[in-house]
Amino acid sequence: MLDVTLRDKVKNILAPSGRGNVPPFMVMDVMAAAARIEAEGGHVIHMEVGQPAAPAPKTAIAAAHAALEIGKIDYTAAVGIPSLRQRIARHYRETYNQDINPARIVVTTGSSGAFVLGFLAMFEPGDRVAITAPGYPPYRHILSALGCEPVLIETTRDTRHALTGEMLLEAHRKTPLKGVLVASPANPTGTMMTREALADLIAAADSAGIRFVSDEIYHGLDYAFPAVTAAQLSPDALIINSFSKYFCMTGWRVGWMVVPEPLVRSVETLQQNLSISVPTLSQIAAEAAFDGRAEMDVIKHGYEENRRLLIEGFPKVGLSDFLPADGAFYLYADVSKFTSDSFEFAKTMLQEALVAATPGVDFDPFHGRSFVRFSYARSTQETAEAVARITNWLSKG
Repeated sequence: MLDVTLRDKVKNILAPSGRGNVPPFMVMDVMAAAARIEAEGGHVIHMEVGQPAAPAPKTAIAAAHAALEIGKIDYTAAVGIPSLRQRIARHYRETYNQDINPARIVVTTGSSGAFVLGFLAMFEPGDRVAITAPGYPPYRHILSALGCEPVLIETTRDTRHALTGEMLLEAHRKTPLKGVLVASPANPTGTMMTREALADLIAAADSAGIRFVSDEIYHGLDYAFPAVTAAQLSPDALIINSFSKYFCMTGWRVGWMVVPEPLVRSVETLQQNLSISVPTLSQIAAEAAFDGRAEMDVIKHGYEENRRLLIEGFPKVGLSDFLPADGAFYLYADVSKFTSDSFEFAKTMLQEALVAATPGVDFDPFHGRSFVRFSYARSTQETAEAVARITNWLSKG
């Protein structure tokens, strides 16, 4: 009896906190299931994860090699290596014709680290922060873990699945919001906001005193029209970006923020305490990555070809209803013609067609059971093979 009581006590002691009890990021579970099939000899085509098949730019890899030859990899300043911050500021001048003070740039451990730092600096526990549905799941999971309340605002085809100023203010009138986060190009939809749409949303947020966060991790991967940075529209917006997607540096875990000036010191001290600094080797490689843009543009053109293969190939087998693939490397397809459960659809497709994709329930609690996200970040050969496998699989059904 005593042993049972002690076990119960230990069980209660080791129970996760409410903040730590967040839902899984389902795409990682899909990756794990695919890995099990591969361990048994199956050849899975990975369309579940937003990870480029290409390596980092040769310039980045060469810089990392050179740094390792020296062998001394020390801590850096908490906000990042000064030359990298200056190079990021130069990137804004060259790409967007926008002057950014390097003092406002903070290097982070990928965009994920930026979300944690940014949310901690901007919001208090209990603050309500608007995000879109469909949307990237860790937005709401990180907010919840930090004690904030994510407020899902459902988007529609009428606005190209973008949040509008009126939609934001309507939610704010119901119960006040402290912040809003949007992404363009967006995950999982691949849709983008025009300059006018983004400006209208920022103006609405400013009018209501709602803090604005812009996730720009897929900038550089725009096909329909050039992506617009919120830095061009407001000095008060918090901008988050990363070297993971356009620069193909997912595992290097290095990103950055453009921080409103009043929050810079707060973000710096948070970084000092939470991680000291971002891995030095990754920062060195990231700075050199900017010199590999020609190489990365070739990769981008490959994504455009993959996008064409999906847009032209999927309708032939009945997957004809999908959102505009303006940017990023995702196609978000309506599979309700075939199923009422996108999770089971994705599970069966993995088992029978050996193609891994992510069910929409991971991104949208409202209509996600009708959608599947396909990433076309792999090689063109693999993408063509995936279309063939899915075509063959659905045709049999």
